[in-house]
Amino acid sequence: MILERLEKLPVGSFHYKLLIVTGLGWLFDSMDTGLISFVLPVLAKEWGLTPEQVGWIGSVGLIGMALGAVIAGTVADKFGRKNVFAATVILYSVSTGLCAVAWNYESLLFFRFLVGFGLGGELPVAATLMSEYAPAKLRGRFIVLLESFWGVGWLVSACISYLLIPEFGWKIAFWIGAMPAIYVFMIRLHMPESIRYLISRNRIDEAKETILMLEKKLGVKSEPFAPELTPAELGADKVAQPKFSTLWSSQFRTRTIMLWIAWFGIVYSYYGIFMWLPSIVFAQGFAVVKTFEYVLVMTLAQLPGYYAAAWLVDFIGRRYTLSLFLLMSGVCSYFFGNATDPINLLMWGAAMSFFNLGAWGVIYTYTPEMYPTSIRALGSGWAAGFGRIGGMLAPMLVGVLLANGVEMNMIFAMFASVFVIISAVVLGLGIESKQKSLEEIEIADAKA
Repeated sequence: MILERLEKLPVGSFHYKLLIVTGLGWLFDSMDTGLISFVLPVLAKEWGLTPEQVGWIGSVGLIGMALGAVIAGTVADKFGRKNVFAATVILYSVSTGLCAVAWNYESLLFFRFLVGFGLGGELPVAATLMSEYAPAKLRGRFIVLLESFWGVGWLVSACISYLLIPEFGWKIAFWIGAMPAIYVFMIRLHMPESIRYLISRNRIDEAKETILMLEKKLGVKSEPFAPELTPAELGADKVAQPKFSTLWSSQFRTRTIMLWIAWFGIVYSYYGIFMWLPSIVFAQGFAVVKTFEYVLVMTLAQLPGYYAAAWLVDFIGRRYTLSLFLLMSGVCSYFFGNATDPINLLMWGAAMSFFNLGAWGVIYTYTPEMYPTSIRALGSGWAAGFGRIGGMLAPMLVGVLLANGVEMNMIFAMFASVFVIISAVVLGLGIESKQKSLEEIEIADAKA
């Protein structure tokens, strides 16, 4: 069987190259998200924007991300992971460049919507592709390492903002953010289509050619395929059809509910906190350059959070790691919101970054594993898309609350409560999938 040969491939240069190629897409996405959060305090002052308008700039991108995740996930199950991945990278890169020529508030909103659409479409498709190539015993680690590129992207955006924005103005950040369009050529050259996708679409000859190519690259002795094997025997996915209603069938309903709630809560809290993070630190009385320094230090804490999650996810499992990191995110965000001096602000901010971004790595690992190949990108896209609704609401809500005099500690108490709730949901409704092949999970589902 093709999939058996795929799972038996030794981890080698191909897997790490795929991790880097998809990870660069993650890095560029994160860089764009980080840039807008660092640009907002400067832009608000220059354009005289109200807190509500600043909130809308953050939220409109999330509206685009929600639509992009749903549409790209649906299209990727029909037309392939690779093509959709490349198209979304082009869209958000070009749109980011257009933000630099925005002539007023309304035009910037429109371009940020397009940026969000491309960004939201790329993330679940990239995670799906990586999960379909990573070997079962290391799949969790690979996906969390993929997500760790998000932390690197935030560091890049913080450095750009710290070094360039004070000197050259906010437009330079968007011009730099347009550069990933060139990276699409790497995607075309170095990223193969998902073998599981090819099989699910009955493109068996292409799947065989890809396996033979990978075996040659990884130094595995190849054997010819038996010509009499049928698509079903080759591992073609017949568990579910690529329809939205399948996500709510008795087989998948519980995990769909669990994932949608978890995604809503983690996106709501993340964007509510991190979109406003430079502005929040600025409100403590620091100059804008000092703000970038503080946020840079807090962002550095994301990387060990990813690496800790990458180890735990294959040791204690996806469900327990995700639940633990969400719970600790809630604890740290509460104390961050109540910090009254720079040391506590920095310490709890770093801890919040550690656990929150580690949780992001796990949820991107966990989500594709909950669905079979034929609806994997669809299910991942809808979960992420529903989560973006939380991301739309949170930045606007924070702006409204601040404009109405609500204290920062009360806002962070709200975010802490959300983290605790979704931690309990994951622990109560989640299933474990560590070190199982995607097909073993599907077989277990069918028997359940």
